[in-house]
Amino acid sequence: MPITVLDPTAGGTTRVATMAPPLRTLAGATVGLLDNGKVNADRFLDHLDAILRERYGVQATVRRRKPNMSAPAPAAILAELTACDAVVSAVGD
Repeated sequence: MPITVLDPTAGGTTRVATMAPPLRTLAGATVGLLDNGKVNADRFLDHLDAILRERYGVQATVRRRKPNMSAPAPAAILAELTACDAVVSAVGD
């Protein structure tokens, strides 16, 4: 009796991504801070926010929180963060 092997992976298109060019400075920049919703991510981002402003001259931060820690951020949140000069995605625990 022959054995049938099934491939459970989904077929699809491959997207090519490249790194954004590095910022020359954070002074005057707007930095997005994405909280993944896990415990302590908010505390980490509070601390990071203060450091970015005090030491690096960041002008503003945009704070957003994912509604579900195990799912990708909704398109609306990602759209807001793409307007920032840089984004930090934080993981708690």
